Amino acid sequence: MQHVWQIADAVTHGELTAEAACEASLRAIGARDPGVSAFITVSTEYAREQARAVDKKRARGEPLGRLAGVPVAVKDALVTRGVATTCGSKMLAGYMPPYDATVVQRLLAEDAVIVGKANMDEFAMGSSTEHSAFFPTKNPWDRARTPGGSSGGSAAAVASGMVPAAIGSDTGGSVRQPASFTGTVGVKPTYGRVSRYGLVAFASSLDQVGPIASDVRGAARMLDVISGACAHDMTSLREPPTATEALAHGKVNGLRLGVPAEYFADGLSAEVRTSIDQALAALTEMGAALVPIAMPHTALAVATYYVIAPAEASSNLSRFDGVRFGVRAKGRASLGELISATRAEGFGAEVKRRILLGTFVLSSGYYDAYYGRALAARRLIAKDFEDAFTSVDAIVSPVAPTAAWKLGELADDPLAMYLSDAYTIPASLAGLPALSVPVAPTPSGLPVGLHVVCRAGDEGALLSIAAAVETRYPPRLAEGA
Repeated sequence: MQHVWQIADAVTHGELTAEAACEASLRAIGARDPGVSAFITVSTEYAREQARAVDKKRARGEPLGRLAGVPVAVKDALVTRGVATTCGSKMLAGYMPPYDATVVQRLLAEDAVIVGKANMDEFAMGSSTEHSAFFPTKNPWDRARTPGGSSGGSAAAVASGMVPAAIGSDTGGSVRQPASFTGTVGVKPTYGRVSRYGLVAFASSLDQVGPIASDVRGAARMLDVISGACAHDMTSLREPPTATEALAHGKVNGLRLGVPAEYFADGLSAEVRTSIDQALAALTEMGAALVPIAMPHTALAVATYYVIAPAEASSNLSRFDGVRFGVRAKGRASLGELISATRAEGFGAEVKRRILLGTFVLSSGYYDAYYGRALAARRLIAKDFEDAFTSVDAIVSPVAPTAAWKLGELADDPLAMYLSDAYTIPASLAGLPALSVPVAPTPSGLPVGLHVVCRAGDEGALLSIAAAVETRYPPRLAEGA
C-alpha cells in the first residue's frame, strides 16, 4: 500500500485509477482483516461508487481533490449517510444515519474513497478496542496484543496496509495511543480545529477528530482536508483550514524541546524509555536543544480526566433511551421501564461503569467535591503547559508507559488500563495539539511512539518535528502487510 500523497498524486496524473486503488484496498481488507478485525463494516459497493465517480470526474477534465482516489477508513463514531454507524455498541447496531459528519463531507469533497467503518471501544470508552460490543481488534504486529484504543480499528487498518489513512477520535489519547502501539502517525488537533459535527459524543469538551496515516506527510494532508470552521459546531474555531503539509519540512535546528521529568518517572518501562531516549538523541543531532521542564500537576491528570469525561458522558449518553433511535427493549409497560431495560441491554460494562461514575460526581452534594475540583485541577494542568511554552517550542515524551500489552491482560484491571493514557491525557485537558510518531521499536519488535505537544494552533510545528523524526525512523508496515 502506498502513502496517501502517492496515491492521490498518481490518480491525479492518470498513472492510477481510483477504481484500481479502491480494489487494491478491498483485496487487502479481504486478505488481512479476518486476522485483524479492524472493520465493523466494509462498504464495498459504496466505495466502488465513489471510486468510479472520481475516475469519471477526471475523464471529464475536472480538477481532482487532494485525496483523489485515496482509500480511507472512518472510525465508527462518525456518522455516514446510508452506511451503518454503531459506535461499537449494541445500542446502535444497524443504525443508518440520515446525514454525513462534517469530516466525512470534507473527505468526500476532496475525492477520498471511504471503504468502511473501523472498530472501536464502545462509545470511545476504552484503551484497547476490547470494549467493542462486537469483537476485539488485534495488533497487526502481534495478533496476541491490543492495537490500543479507542481508535484501535482505525490504527490497525493503516498498520496492516489495508488503507493508507484513517480517521479516529481522541478524547484522552484515543488516536495517539493506538498510533504508538501500531507504528503509525496519529494526530490530535487543537480543540476546535476539526469539527465534531456528526461525531457521536463522549465528552464534548475533550473529543477531537484526528487522522491516522502511514506517514507524516499523509497525516498532514488528511488534517488539512478535515480542519477548518464549521457552522454546525459552536466549538469549531473560526479559522481557515490548516496548511501543515507545506510546513512539515522536518527542520528542528534551533528548536527548544521541553522534556518533562514527570513523564519519565516510575511506571515507564525500560524498553520504551530506551526507544524514546534514542529519538531524543537523534533530535539533538539535528540541532534541537533538550530543555528539562517541570509539569507539577501531571499527577492530577488521570483522576481529573476520569471525573470530567464520565460526567460529560453521563449527560451525552442520556439521549439513548430506546425512544428516538437505536435499540429498544421489548415488552416494557412504562416509559421508565423501557428506558431502564434498553440501557441495560444496549450498553456494555465499561460504558455503564463510566455513566455511573459521571452521574455520581454530578449528583447533589458531590458536584463541588468532585466535578468542581476537577475543573480547577484542569486549569492547573493547562497552566503547566502555558508556563512551559514560555521557554520551549514543543514538549516531547513517551506516548504511553509501555508498548502494546496482550489482549485480556488488563481486562479485569480498569485502573491499570486508565493509567495507560497518563501521558496523553494532560494535552487533552489543555486542548493542545499533539501527535504520536514512530521511533525505534522494542527489542521484540513492538512499535513505540514519540509524543509531541505544541502550542494551541501550532499544528505546523507539530508536523514539522514529526517529519524530522521520520527521517531517522522511516515508515514501515506490519510484517506481511
